[in-house]
Amino acid sequence: MDMNSNDTDNQNIESQVETPNGAATEAAAEVQADPVAVLEAEKADLKDKLLRVMADMENLRRRTERELADARIYAKANFARDMLNVADNIRRAIESVPEEARASAEGAFKALIEGIDLTERDLLNTLERHGVKKLEPQGQKFDPNLHQAMFEVPNPDVPNGTVVQVVQSGFVIGDRVLRPALVGVSKGGPKATNGAGAETEDNQSSAS
Repeated sequence: MDMNSNDTDNQNIESQVETPNGAATEAAAEVQADPVAVLEAEKADLKDKLLRVMADMENLRRRTERELADARIYAKANFARDMLNVADNIRRAIESVPEEARASAEGAFKALIEGIDLTERDLLNTLERHGVKKLEPQGQKFDPNLHQAMFEVPNPDVPNGTVVQVVQSGFVIGDRVLRPALVGVSKGGPKATNGAGAETEDNQSSAS
Protein backbone atom coordinates (compact mmCIF):
# COMPACT_ATOMS: atom_id res chain seq x y z
CA MET A 1 0.00 0.00 0.00
CA ASP A 2 1.15 3.50 -0.77
CA MET A 3 2.43 5.36 2.34
CA ASN A 4 1.27 8.70 1.00
CA SER A 5 -2.24 7.34 0.72
CA ASN A 6 -2.19 6.24 4.40
CA ASP A 7 -1.04 9.68 5.55
CA THR A 8 -3.83 11.34 3.62
CA ASP A 9 -6.43 9.02 5.15
CA ASN A 10 -5.14 9.69 8.66
CA GLN A 11 -5.33 13.43 8.11
CA ASN A 12 -8.90 13.10 6.88
CA ILE A 13 -9.85 11.06 9.95
CA GLU A 14 -8.19 13.57 12.32
CA SER A 15 -9.95 16.46 10.62
CA GLN A 16 -13.27 14.65 10.95
CA VAL A 17 -12.65 14.00 14.65
CA GLU A 18 -11.54 17.58 15.39
CA THR A 19 -14.34 19.30 13.47
CA PRO A 20 -17.11 18.88 16.08
CA ASN A 21 -14.95 20.21 18.91
CA GLY A 22 -13.83 23.16 16.84
CA ALA A 23 -17.43 23.97 15.89
CA ALA A 24 -18.50 23.90 19.54
CA THR A 25 -15.66 26.22 20.50
CA GLU A 26 -16.54 28.64 17.74
CA ALA A 27 -20.23 28.54 18.74
CA ALA A 28 -19.36 29.24 22.37
CA ALA A 29 -17.20 32.13 21.32
CA GLU A 30 -20.05 33.51 19.22
CA VAL A 31 -22.42 33.24 22.20
CA GLN A 32 -19.98 34.95 24.55
CA ALA A 33 -19.29 37.69 22.10
CA ASP A 34 -22.94 38.15 21.04
CA PRO A 35 -23.26 41.96 20.85
CA VAL A 36 -27.01 41.83 21.41
CA ALA A 37 -26.60 39.96 24.69
CA VAL A 38 -23.85 42.33 25.80
CA LEU A 39 -25.99 45.36 25.03
CA GLU A 40 -28.98 43.86 26.84
CA ALA A 41 -26.84 43.27 29.93
CA GLU A 42 -25.50 46.81 29.80
CA LYS A 43 -29.04 48.14 29.35
CA ALA A 44 -30.30 46.24 32.39
CA ASP A 45 -27.36 47.46 34.48
CA LEU A 46 -27.87 51.10 33.42
CA LYS A 47 -31.60 50.85 34.08
CA ASP A 48 -30.95 49.54 37.59
CA LYS A 49 -28.48 52.36 38.28
CA LEU A 50 -30.94 54.93 36.90
CA LEU A 51 -33.74 53.66 39.12
CA ARG A 52 -31.46 53.83 42.16
CA VAL A 53 -30.42 57.40 41.33
CA MET A 54 -34.06 58.40 40.80
CA ALA A 55 -35.03 56.88 44.17
CA ASP A 56 -32.18 58.71 45.90
CA MET A 57 -33.19 62.00 44.26
CA GLU A 58 -36.82 61.53 45.32
CA ASN A 59 -35.76 60.85 48.92
CA LEU A 60 -33.52 63.92 48.82
CA ARG A 61 -36.37 66.04 47.45
CA ARG A 62 -38.76 64.91 50.18
CA ARG A 63 -36.17 65.42 52.91
CA THR A 64 -35.35 68.90 51.59
CA GLU A 65 -39.03 69.86 51.45
CA ARG A 66 -39.53 68.61 55.01
CA GLU A 67 -36.48 70.52 56.27
CA LEU A 68 -37.62 73.71 54.51
CA ALA A 69 -41.11 73.34 55.98
CA ASP A 70 -39.64 72.85 59.46
CA ALA A 71 -37.38 75.86 58.95
CA ARG A 72 -40.34 78.03 57.96
CA ILE A 73 -42.27 76.95 61.07
CA TYR A 74 -39.62 76.66 63.75
CA ALA A 75 -37.18 79.38 62.68
CA LYS A 76 -39.49 81.97 64.24
CA ALA A 77 -39.87 80.04 67.50
CA ASN A 78 -37.64 82.45 69.48
CA PHE A 79 -39.56 85.48 68.22
CA ALA A 80 -42.89 83.78 68.97
CA ARG A 81 -41.70 82.90 72.48
CA ASP A 82 -40.86 86.56 73.10
CA MET A 83 -44.30 87.59 71.85
CA LEU A 84 -45.88 85.34 74.47
CA ASN A 85 -44.67 87.82 77.10
CA VAL A 86 -46.74 90.48 75.36
CA ALA A 87 -49.76 88.16 75.35
CA ASP A 88 -49.25 87.48 79.07
CA ASN A 89 -49.15 91.19 79.90
CA ILE A 90 -52.32 91.84 77.94
CA ARG A 91 -54.07 88.97 79.72
CA ARG A 92 -52.95 90.33 83.12
CA ALA A 93 -54.33 93.74 82.19
CA ILE A 94 -57.68 92.19 81.34
CA GLU A 95 -57.82 90.08 84.49
CA SER A 96 -56.90 93.05 86.68
CA VAL A 97 -60.32 94.57 86.01
CA PRO A 98 -62.99 93.00 88.24
CA GLU A 99 -66.03 91.50 86.54
CA GLU A 100 -68.32 94.01 88.27
CA ALA A 101 -66.29 96.91 86.94
CA ARG A 102 -66.30 95.47 83.44
CA ALA A 103 -70.05 94.99 83.51
CA SER A 104 -70.71 98.55 84.66
CA ALA A 105 -68.02 100.22 82.58
CA GLU A 106 -69.07 103.20 80.49
CA GLY A 107 -67.53 105.76 78.20
CA ALA A 108 -63.78 105.87 77.84
CA PHE A 109 -63.19 103.15 80.42
CA LYS A 110 -65.46 100.74 78.54
CA ALA A 111 -63.72 101.62 75.26
CA LEU A 112 -60.35 100.95 76.90
CA ILE A 113 -61.42 97.51 78.09
CA GLU A 114 -62.86 96.61 74.70
CA GLY A 115 -59.68 97.84 73.03
CA ILE A 116 -57.52 95.60 75.23
CA ASP A 117 -59.79 92.62 74.51
CA LEU A 118 -59.55 93.33 70.78
CA THR A 119 -55.76 93.62 70.98
CA GLU A 120 -55.49 90.23 72.68
CA ARG A 121 -57.71 88.53 70.10
CA ASP A 122 -55.79 90.13 67.23
CA LEU A 123 -52.45 89.07 68.74
CA LEU A 124 -53.59 85.46 69.24
CA ASN A 125 -55.02 85.33 65.70
CA THR A 126 -51.76 86.68 64.31
CA LEU A 127 -49.74 84.08 66.20
CA GLU A 128 -52.04 81.31 64.99
CA ARG A 129 -51.61 82.40 61.37
CA HIS A 130 -47.91 81.81 61.88
CA GLY A 131 -48.38 78.36 63.38
CA VAL A 132 -48.50 79.30 67.07
CA LYS A 133 -51.63 77.99 68.78
CA LYS A 134 -52.87 78.54 72.31
CA LEU A 135 -53.57 75.46 74.43
CA GLU A 136 -56.97 75.15 76.11
CA PRO A 137 -56.35 72.53 78.83
CA GLN A 138 -59.22 73.47 81.16
CA GLY A 139 -61.22 70.31 81.94
CA GLN A 140 -58.84 68.06 80.00
CA LYS A 141 -56.85 65.12 81.34
CA PHE A 142 -53.39 66.19 82.45
CA ASP A 143 -50.80 65.61 79.71
CA PRO A 144 -47.15 65.93 80.83
CA ASN A 145 -46.16 66.59 77.22
CA LEU A 146 -48.31 69.74 77.10
CA HIS A 147 -48.90 70.73 80.71
CA GLN A 148 -46.81 71.46 83.78
CA ALA A 149 -48.55 70.76 87.09
CA MET A 150 -48.02 73.53 89.65
CA PHE A 151 -50.26 72.21 92.43
CA GLU A 152 -53.01 69.70 93.19
CA VAL A 153 -56.60 70.58 94.02
CA PRO A 154 -58.52 68.12 96.21
CA ASN A 155 -61.88 67.53 94.55
CA PRO A 156 -63.77 64.24 94.93
CA ASP A 157 -66.26 65.20 92.23
CA VAL A 158 -63.75 65.59 89.40
CA PRO A 159 -61.86 62.65 87.84
CA ASN A 160 -58.37 62.35 89.22
CA GLY A 161 -55.71 64.03 87.08
CA THR A 162 -58.03 66.57 85.44
CA VAL A 163 -56.87 70.14 84.77
CA VAL A 164 -59.11 72.31 86.97
CA GLN A 165 -57.18 75.58 86.86
CA VAL A 166 -54.91 77.28 84.31
CA VAL A 167 -52.29 79.52 85.89
CA GLN A 168 -50.56 80.42 82.64
CA SER A 169 -51.62 79.59 79.09
CA GLY A 170 -49.48 77.22 77.05
CA PHE A 171 -48.67 77.41 73.35
CA VAL A 172 -47.49 75.05 70.64
CA ILE A 173 -45.75 75.83 67.37
CA GLY A 174 -46.32 73.23 64.70
CA ASP A 175 -45.96 69.87 66.46
CA ARG A 176 -43.69 71.20 69.21
CA VAL A 177 -44.44 72.72 72.57
CA LEU A 178 -43.41 76.35 72.62
CA ARG A 179 -44.41 76.74 76.27
CA PRO A 180 -46.26 74.24 78.46
CA ALA A 181 -49.41 75.36 80.22
CA LEU A 182 -49.01 75.87 83.97
CA VAL A 183 -51.98 74.17 85.56
CA GLY A 184 -53.58 72.92 88.75
CA VAL A 185 -54.64 69.28 88.70
CA SER A 186 -57.46 67.58 90.58
CA LYS A 187 -56.71 64.99 93.23
CA GLY A 188 -58.86 62.55 95.20
CA GLY A 189 -61.64 62.15 92.66
CA PRO A 190 -62.69 58.99 90.78
CA LYS A 191 -60.32 57.55 88.22
CA ALA A 192 -61.01 58.45 84.64
CA THR A 193 -62.98 55.86 82.69
CA ASN A 194 -61.51 56.64 79.27
CA GLY A 195 -58.04 56.82 77.80
CA ALA A 196 -55.14 54.41 77.78
CA GLY A 197 -53.66 55.92 80.94
CA ALA A 198 -56.89 55.36 82.91
CA GLU A 199 -57.12 51.77 81.74
CA THR A 200 -53.55 51.19 82.87
CA GLU A 201 -54.30 52.61 86.31
CA ASP A 202 -57.37 50.34 86.63
CA ASN A 203 -55.34 47.32 85.61
CA GLN A 204 -52.60 48.16 88.09
CA SER A 205 -55.19 48.63 90.82
CA SER A 206 -56.76 45.25 90.04
CA ALA A 207 -53.36 43.59 90.00
CA SER A 208 -52.50 44.93 93.41
